[in-house]
Amino acid sequence: MSNASRASTAVQASPALDHVAAARKVLDHARLGIDALSADLGAPFSAAVETLAKVSGRVIVSGLGKSGHVGSKIAATLASTGTPAFFVHAAEASHGDLGMIGANDAVLALSNSGETPELADLISYTRRFAIPLVAITSKARSSLGTAADVVLVLPDVGESCPLGLAPTTSTTLMICLGDALAVALLERRGFTADDFKVFHPGGKLGRGLYKVADLMHTGDELPLVKPSAPMSEVVPYMTSKTFGVAGVIDDAGKLIGIVTDGDLRRHIGSLLSMTAGDVMTKAPKSTNRAILAAEALRRMNEWKVGCVFVVENEKPVGILRLHDVLRAGAV
Repeated sequence: MSNASRASTAVQASPALDHVAAARKVLDHARLGIDALSADLGAPFSAAVETLAKVSGRVIVSGLGKSGHVGSKIAATLASTGTPAFFVHAAEASHGDLGMIGANDAVLALSNSGETPELADLISYTRRFAIPLVAITSKARSSLGTAADVVLVLPDVGESCPLGLAPTTSTTLMICLGDALAVALLERRGFTADDFKVFHPGGKLGRGLYKVADLMHTGDELPLVKPSAPMSEVVPYMTSKTFGVAGVIDDAGKLIGIVTDGDLRRHIGSLLSMTAGDVMTKAPKSTNRAILAAEALRRMNEWKVGCVFVVENEKPVGILRLHDVLRAGAV
């Protein structure tokens, strides 16, 4: 019998199981653990945030096995939210990677048991050179817990694995605690959406943080006319600028109206004998350069317009087309 046939027979021979019920047990157990973790937060968490925030270097995250995988994720989250960080594998640290940790850094060590042998050299290194050590563990009295400057203790809820062995709930709680640290540090540092964009220039996150100022057309591209401009000149001017509109500005340079394709159609019978001031729609919709492009798109859809002038102190400084936002993927 082939391997595939044996596998098929094994599957068919398996007793019927309620897989959804099994999954819900895992999720319910994780929820129980998260509730307990939240309830236990207090002074140690605040101390951990302050410890990590005050270092002038980086946060070095370390762990082994599943804790190591979680640590790598936490380091990436910290780094992308304004806290310089990277991951050092606990085993590799003993073979030269301790040199990556500087005197101005802090270490965030993860170990559910707190007795991971491979962490011993890293712990000793931090104690020898007075490098701040924050621990995430379920055993406060473990080797890691007793050595650390700050200990964040995971609640004793066990694992969701039926055998109680595979890291499941414990790693979920580590991830949650890492996210909580990252966000608390983000808020403490006053990290803004602009800062976030610097670290996320690519992908949907970066595109979603485009502001109107990033996409608007400026300078000579702006289609602007005076109220006295004859429509015989305004129409070809609108065509040359490709926006399908012309902003009307007064002598002070303030936007007082807009001439659109709709305005042209409404006055088609006597259009060429009129001025821009006669044809324009007064008090046109506008936006500002500081808002997110996605918000500007929402407003344009709400106003049912294809483009909008960007104003500052009532003066047009740019123009944004709906297609500019869509093309940039800022939605």
